[in-house]
Amino acid sequence: MSKKEAPLDYLRRWIPEQAAPLILEYLNHYNVHLTITRERKSVLGDYRHATRTSNHRISVNGNLNHYSFLITLIHELAHLVTFMEWGNGVNSHGKEWKGIYRKMLEEFIRLAVFPKDILAALKKSLHNLPASSCADEDLMRVLKKYDENTGELLLVEQIPEGGCFSLEDKRVFRRGKKLRKRYQCLEIATGKLYLFSPIYEVRPAS
Repeated sequence: MSKKEAPLDYLRRWIPEQAAPLILEYLNHYNVHLTITRERKSVLGDYRHATRTSNHRISVNGNLNHYSFLITLIHELAHLVTFMEWGNGVNSHGKEWKGIYRKMLEEFIRLAVFPKDILAALKKSLHNLPASSCADEDLMRVLKKYDENTGELLLVEQIPEGGCFSLEDKRVFRRGKKLRKRYQCLEIATGKLYLFSPIYEVRPAS
């Protein structure tokens, strides 16, 4: 197997096959060190610019489905390209990054990489790109349909008002009313109130 085929085969484990050659071009062109990480609740991906002693570094959570992984990777590559163009002189999710991210997404849309439902959500998102794909609730709902082995996990918005759910750390909450964009939920053990995103994954509890 040639050196070119080896990284292509590796990328195909994480992203749609049609997208792998173009992603590989970006990674090679900018000499990116890509790391697949364990699940991180706070972020899906991360970018660190090159220094005198290290290459550009991008990490992406390895538990993401192929489409979520690809979109997250494009998001972080857009940060890289923005840094190469403007350095630290612009906002990390400002108009410069949004313009590059939009252009890159359109490249992959032209490759017919995405199913129709994801494609529709992405095209809608292009008009006002959020700082994080997690903040785009419509897109996240569609992407979650392609997750594997979700087991008994539900979204907070799928838990009925007054119903209970638990987190990975075993804390149990009772879902309350929606306040603007988030649900107010009561932690059973402490009586403290917390706000949850409608699309946060939880496990139903009795």
